[in-house]
Amino acid sequence: MAELHCHGSWAVVRGIEAALAALPGLRPAQAGEFTRRAFLNGRTDLAAIEGLGDLLAAETALQRRTAMAMMAGQFSQRISTWTQALTRLAAQVEARLDFADEDDVSRAGAISDALAEDCGVIARDMESELARPGAERMREGIRVAIGGPPNAGKSTLFNYLVGREAAIVSPHAGTTRDVIEATISLNGIPIILADTAGLREDSSDEIERIGISRASAFLAGADVILWLGDPADRPGVTGYVICVQAKADLGQGHGEGLAISAISGEGMDQLIGAVCAQAMLLLPVPGDYALSQRQREIVGRAALSVGEAGELDDEILVGECLRQALAALDELTGRSTTDAVLDEVFSGFCIGK
Repeated sequence: MAELHCHGSWAVVRGIEAALAALPGLRPAQAGEFTRRAFLNGRTDLAAIEGLGDLLAAETALQRRTAMAMMAGQFSQRISTWTQALTRLAAQVEARLDFADEDDVSRAGAISDALAEDCGVIARDMESELARPGAERMREGIRVAIGGPPNAGKSTLFNYLVGREAAIVSPHAGTTRDVIEATISLNGIPIILADTAGLREDSSDEIERIGISRASAFLAGADVILWLGDPADRPGVTGYVICVQAKADLGQGHGEGLAISAISGEGMDQLIGAVCAQAMLLLPVPGDYALSQRQREIVGRAALSVGEAGELDDEILVGECLRQALAALDELTGRSTTDAVLDEVFSGFCIGK
């Protein structure tokens, strides 16, 4: 097994690969193969490996710190705590089933009450884990939409935040006819910024009406909306709305909201600060880990099984619920998982890594 470091030129890399391919018995490493070997040899667990995958894909400082927390084993420690507690409870149930007539096995009522209470504590702890911000927004970005009527300054603001002329700016109403997206970083926070078509009801242009429909749909699904119109006309959406007066340099505005100018830069630091403050509420605390959709689904199954175990009277069913919860936790660490899951986890890794 060998790892080569060479110049980054594609021609050099291809030349080395061609020379190595001519040698008998040699093959390139698969994506994530070295890390996969470490996992199969018990040197690391699947949760930490998923953190490594996030670290390889990190584009912002916040993504890097979150990935490092997962990679360092913070979530693995939580899993270990749950596993130890559930194993102890499962052992008590199995002891009652196998040795119910022995004197050294505790009385049924006392164990049942204590077991139900312990199961409730563990289930609530798992549910509190699920209540924390997930990793999806961290990986994909907070969705921020710029909305308002035509000629409100949306595209000018979009270009300022993106840092380039990404959207066409024109004094003619209806210039933006589709949703224009760009991925940016604001103070280290990943943001998916969108410029939307101007909202109005009297458009006779069929293409513009389609753009308005798409704009309304994007605004409805955005996490944060920068509304550049009259605050009284703000859309009824679930996302957080920040009212903005976008042409402060021209003395235009509605008398409410944050006065800014993407031309002079007036108020832009305050606007970015307001967006970041709201975005941070949707993201994990810096330095803390965040669960992926797969991990959240598994923790949810484990919490459901533990909760059911605390509500049942039949000890056979209680034991089965606890076994299901432990099996779910084994999926998180990789002690019990399929090759398909491993292939999916390692598919995004670098060659070798």
